[in-house]
Amino acid sequence: MNSTHILGIETSCDETAAAVYHQEKGLLSNCIFSQAVTHQYAGGVIPEVASREQLEKIAPIIASALQQAHSTLADIDVIAVTNKPGLPGSLLVGLCFAKALAFAAQKAIIGINHLEGHTFSPFLEYNVPFPHVCITASGGHTSLNLVRGFGDYVTLADTRDDAAGEAFDKIAKLMQLPYPGGPVLEKLAAENSFADTRHYPRGKRSDTLDFSFSGLKTAVLYDLVRQNAYSLEQKEFLKPNDHALIREVAASLHVCIADIFIDKLERALAMHPEVQAITFVGGVACNKYIAHRLHIFAQSRKLQFYKPSTQFCTDNAAMIAFVGSYKAKHHEFSTLDLDIFQ
Repeated sequence: MNSTHILGIETSCDETAAAVYHQEKGLLSNCIFSQAVTHQYAGGVIPEVASREQLEKIAPIIASALQQAHSTLADIDVIAVTNKPGLPGSLLVGLCFAKALAFAAQKAIIGINHLEGHTFSPFLEYNVPFPHVCITASGGHTSLNLVRGFGDYVTLADTRDDAAGEAFDKIAKLMQLPYPGGPVLEKLAAENSFADTRHYPRGKRSDTLDFSFSGLKTAVLYDLVRQNAYSLEQKEFLKPNDHALIREVAASLHVCIADIFIDKLERALAMHPEVQAITFVGGVACNKYIAHRLHIFAQSRKLQFYKPSTQFCTDNAAMIAFVGSYKAKHHEFSTLDLDIFQ
């Protein structure tokens, strides 16, 4: 199949996104609606609310993506849609809409793994050499992949419990900071010059490279308890006006997470000396401090370093359309009985 126009649809969590990618011209449009403001009052994403918002926004977002690309549905050859992982309700909205479009307009459809989208998101802007190591860090997932080619990658490390982004958000919530917590904590950490004054544990080394941030979250909690800043009985932060303490926690948290990432990368590179570059993707890749630390590490190993622009770090449909593009070239199509988590 000579596929040229790919419509990407992404609804794995609380972003409703659509994009059009052309196999020769590149990205033609990228439209996103974020529900971050909607979920601020709860301090995190409420799945039922997220899926209702997806229902309201998906049709106009797809229409906007087609309009921005100066295209119509008739121009589209393939519909690429996220079908895993994510919130079941949100995934179903995108998948059902995509299947309805594919059936009505007689278009090919491809189910895309959201994490594969993140892994190859740097290629929207850069020609990254193979093989390379990709560290994916978001609210729900933290993983390390050895990437040998398009669609050819192996997972070296996954998330055992809390992901890095989840740790940021939960610790921010502990201290009664706004959601999403990552950007707020980064700003506070910068005010404290990213000084590691609290010395949080980096975790014990094990045979696996897997990530675990639940222990770090617990360490911060009990540090606040020792400072008489958090009540376990009332489940309440007691010192919301102690800005010095909050800045110290934020700064030490950043240094700790960056150190954990670098330790995992060092061990992965020892196992795979053929690696030519390091990529950093996912929502946490928006964090300038951590990205800078990883860039410096890559330079110390004489490796290239790539991080997507902010619009391609957070959940987006451009990366889904891109993955759909190379899968279409290899005729890796799905059928209309495609389901979530397949």
